Amino acid sequence: MDDSGKRIDGKLVSADVVAKVAQETKKLIDETGVIPGLAVIIVGEEPASQVYVASKGKKAKECGFHSVQHTLPTDTSERDVLQYVRDLNEDPAIHGILVQLPLPDHIDENKVIQTIAADKDVDGFHYTNVGKLGTGDLSSAFVPCTPAGSMILIRRVLGDDLSGLNAVVIGRSNIVGKPMANLLLAANCTVTIAHSRTKDLSGLARTADIVVAAVGRPEMVKADWIKPGATVIDVGINRVDAPERGDGKTRLTGDVDYEGALENAAFATPVPGGVGPMTIALLMANTFTSACRSAGRDVPQF
Repeated sequence: MDDSGKRIDGKLVSADVVAKVAQETKKLIDETGVIPGLAVIIVGEEPASQVYVASKGKKAKECGFHSVQHTLPTDTSERDVLQYVRDLNEDPAIHGILVQLPLPDHIDENKVIQTIAADKDVDGFHYTNVGKLGTGDLSSAFVPCTPAGSMILIRRVLGDDLSGLNAVVIGRSNIVGKPMANLLLAANCTVTIAHSRTKDLSGLARTADIVVAAVGRPEMVKADWIKPGATVIDVGINRVDAPERGDGKTRLTGDVDYEGALENAAFATPVPGGVGPMTIALLMANTFTSACRSAGRDVPQF
């Protein structure tokens, strides 16, 4: 099926966001001398984390940021990791601090995240930012990057005011499901959060003008779950076997049967190439926002 009219191209939109961040960064540096600074802490040798961190560093340089990476051995103590965070909290050249998850088992992830200064928490996981988002204070909160990026994709196709639309968010994680629901509420949607224990999940999904799938189960959301004309945002990234590509080969798939969903949906995000690229783009936007706030400047809309 030709998906060109229905496909929400996350690569295109994320490139747009990054280009704007780079342009605004140059202006900020020229006018104030403030260079947005992003610091990433990674503990251990987990290959997927290494790839993510490398791509974040590359994107930060593309935006003209001051980019710092602390790569620590797996056996680094929790106390030492917390000290790195505290030092970065005090460093005026750093506006965004990101600790790459997961951390090794001997380190309390939540303790580390809550030690990050709320005004440098560009992942949006600190309780202060969670509380601001939950109470609708979007102007001073940092919103987690994946839901913030998903929201930009929704707005690109449906506009800024989603009044009267029903949204169903499938998944209740603190990283995607709950913040996504809060963003949709702030845009005047009527929102239902569903999850693995929801009764008649498929029937509920069929009532939705916007479906956001964030459950981590390959192609769980079927074609007949999608109401005609709905917008589908697939946050899932699942690696599944792909014997058709050869022995031991795999491919990425989302939580939605994309080809099937296109039969009913007005718009849908593919996997890969949908929400994924938006996550790093919004990390750059959040870091730039933090730099603007520290310089007392107005923050542009992305």
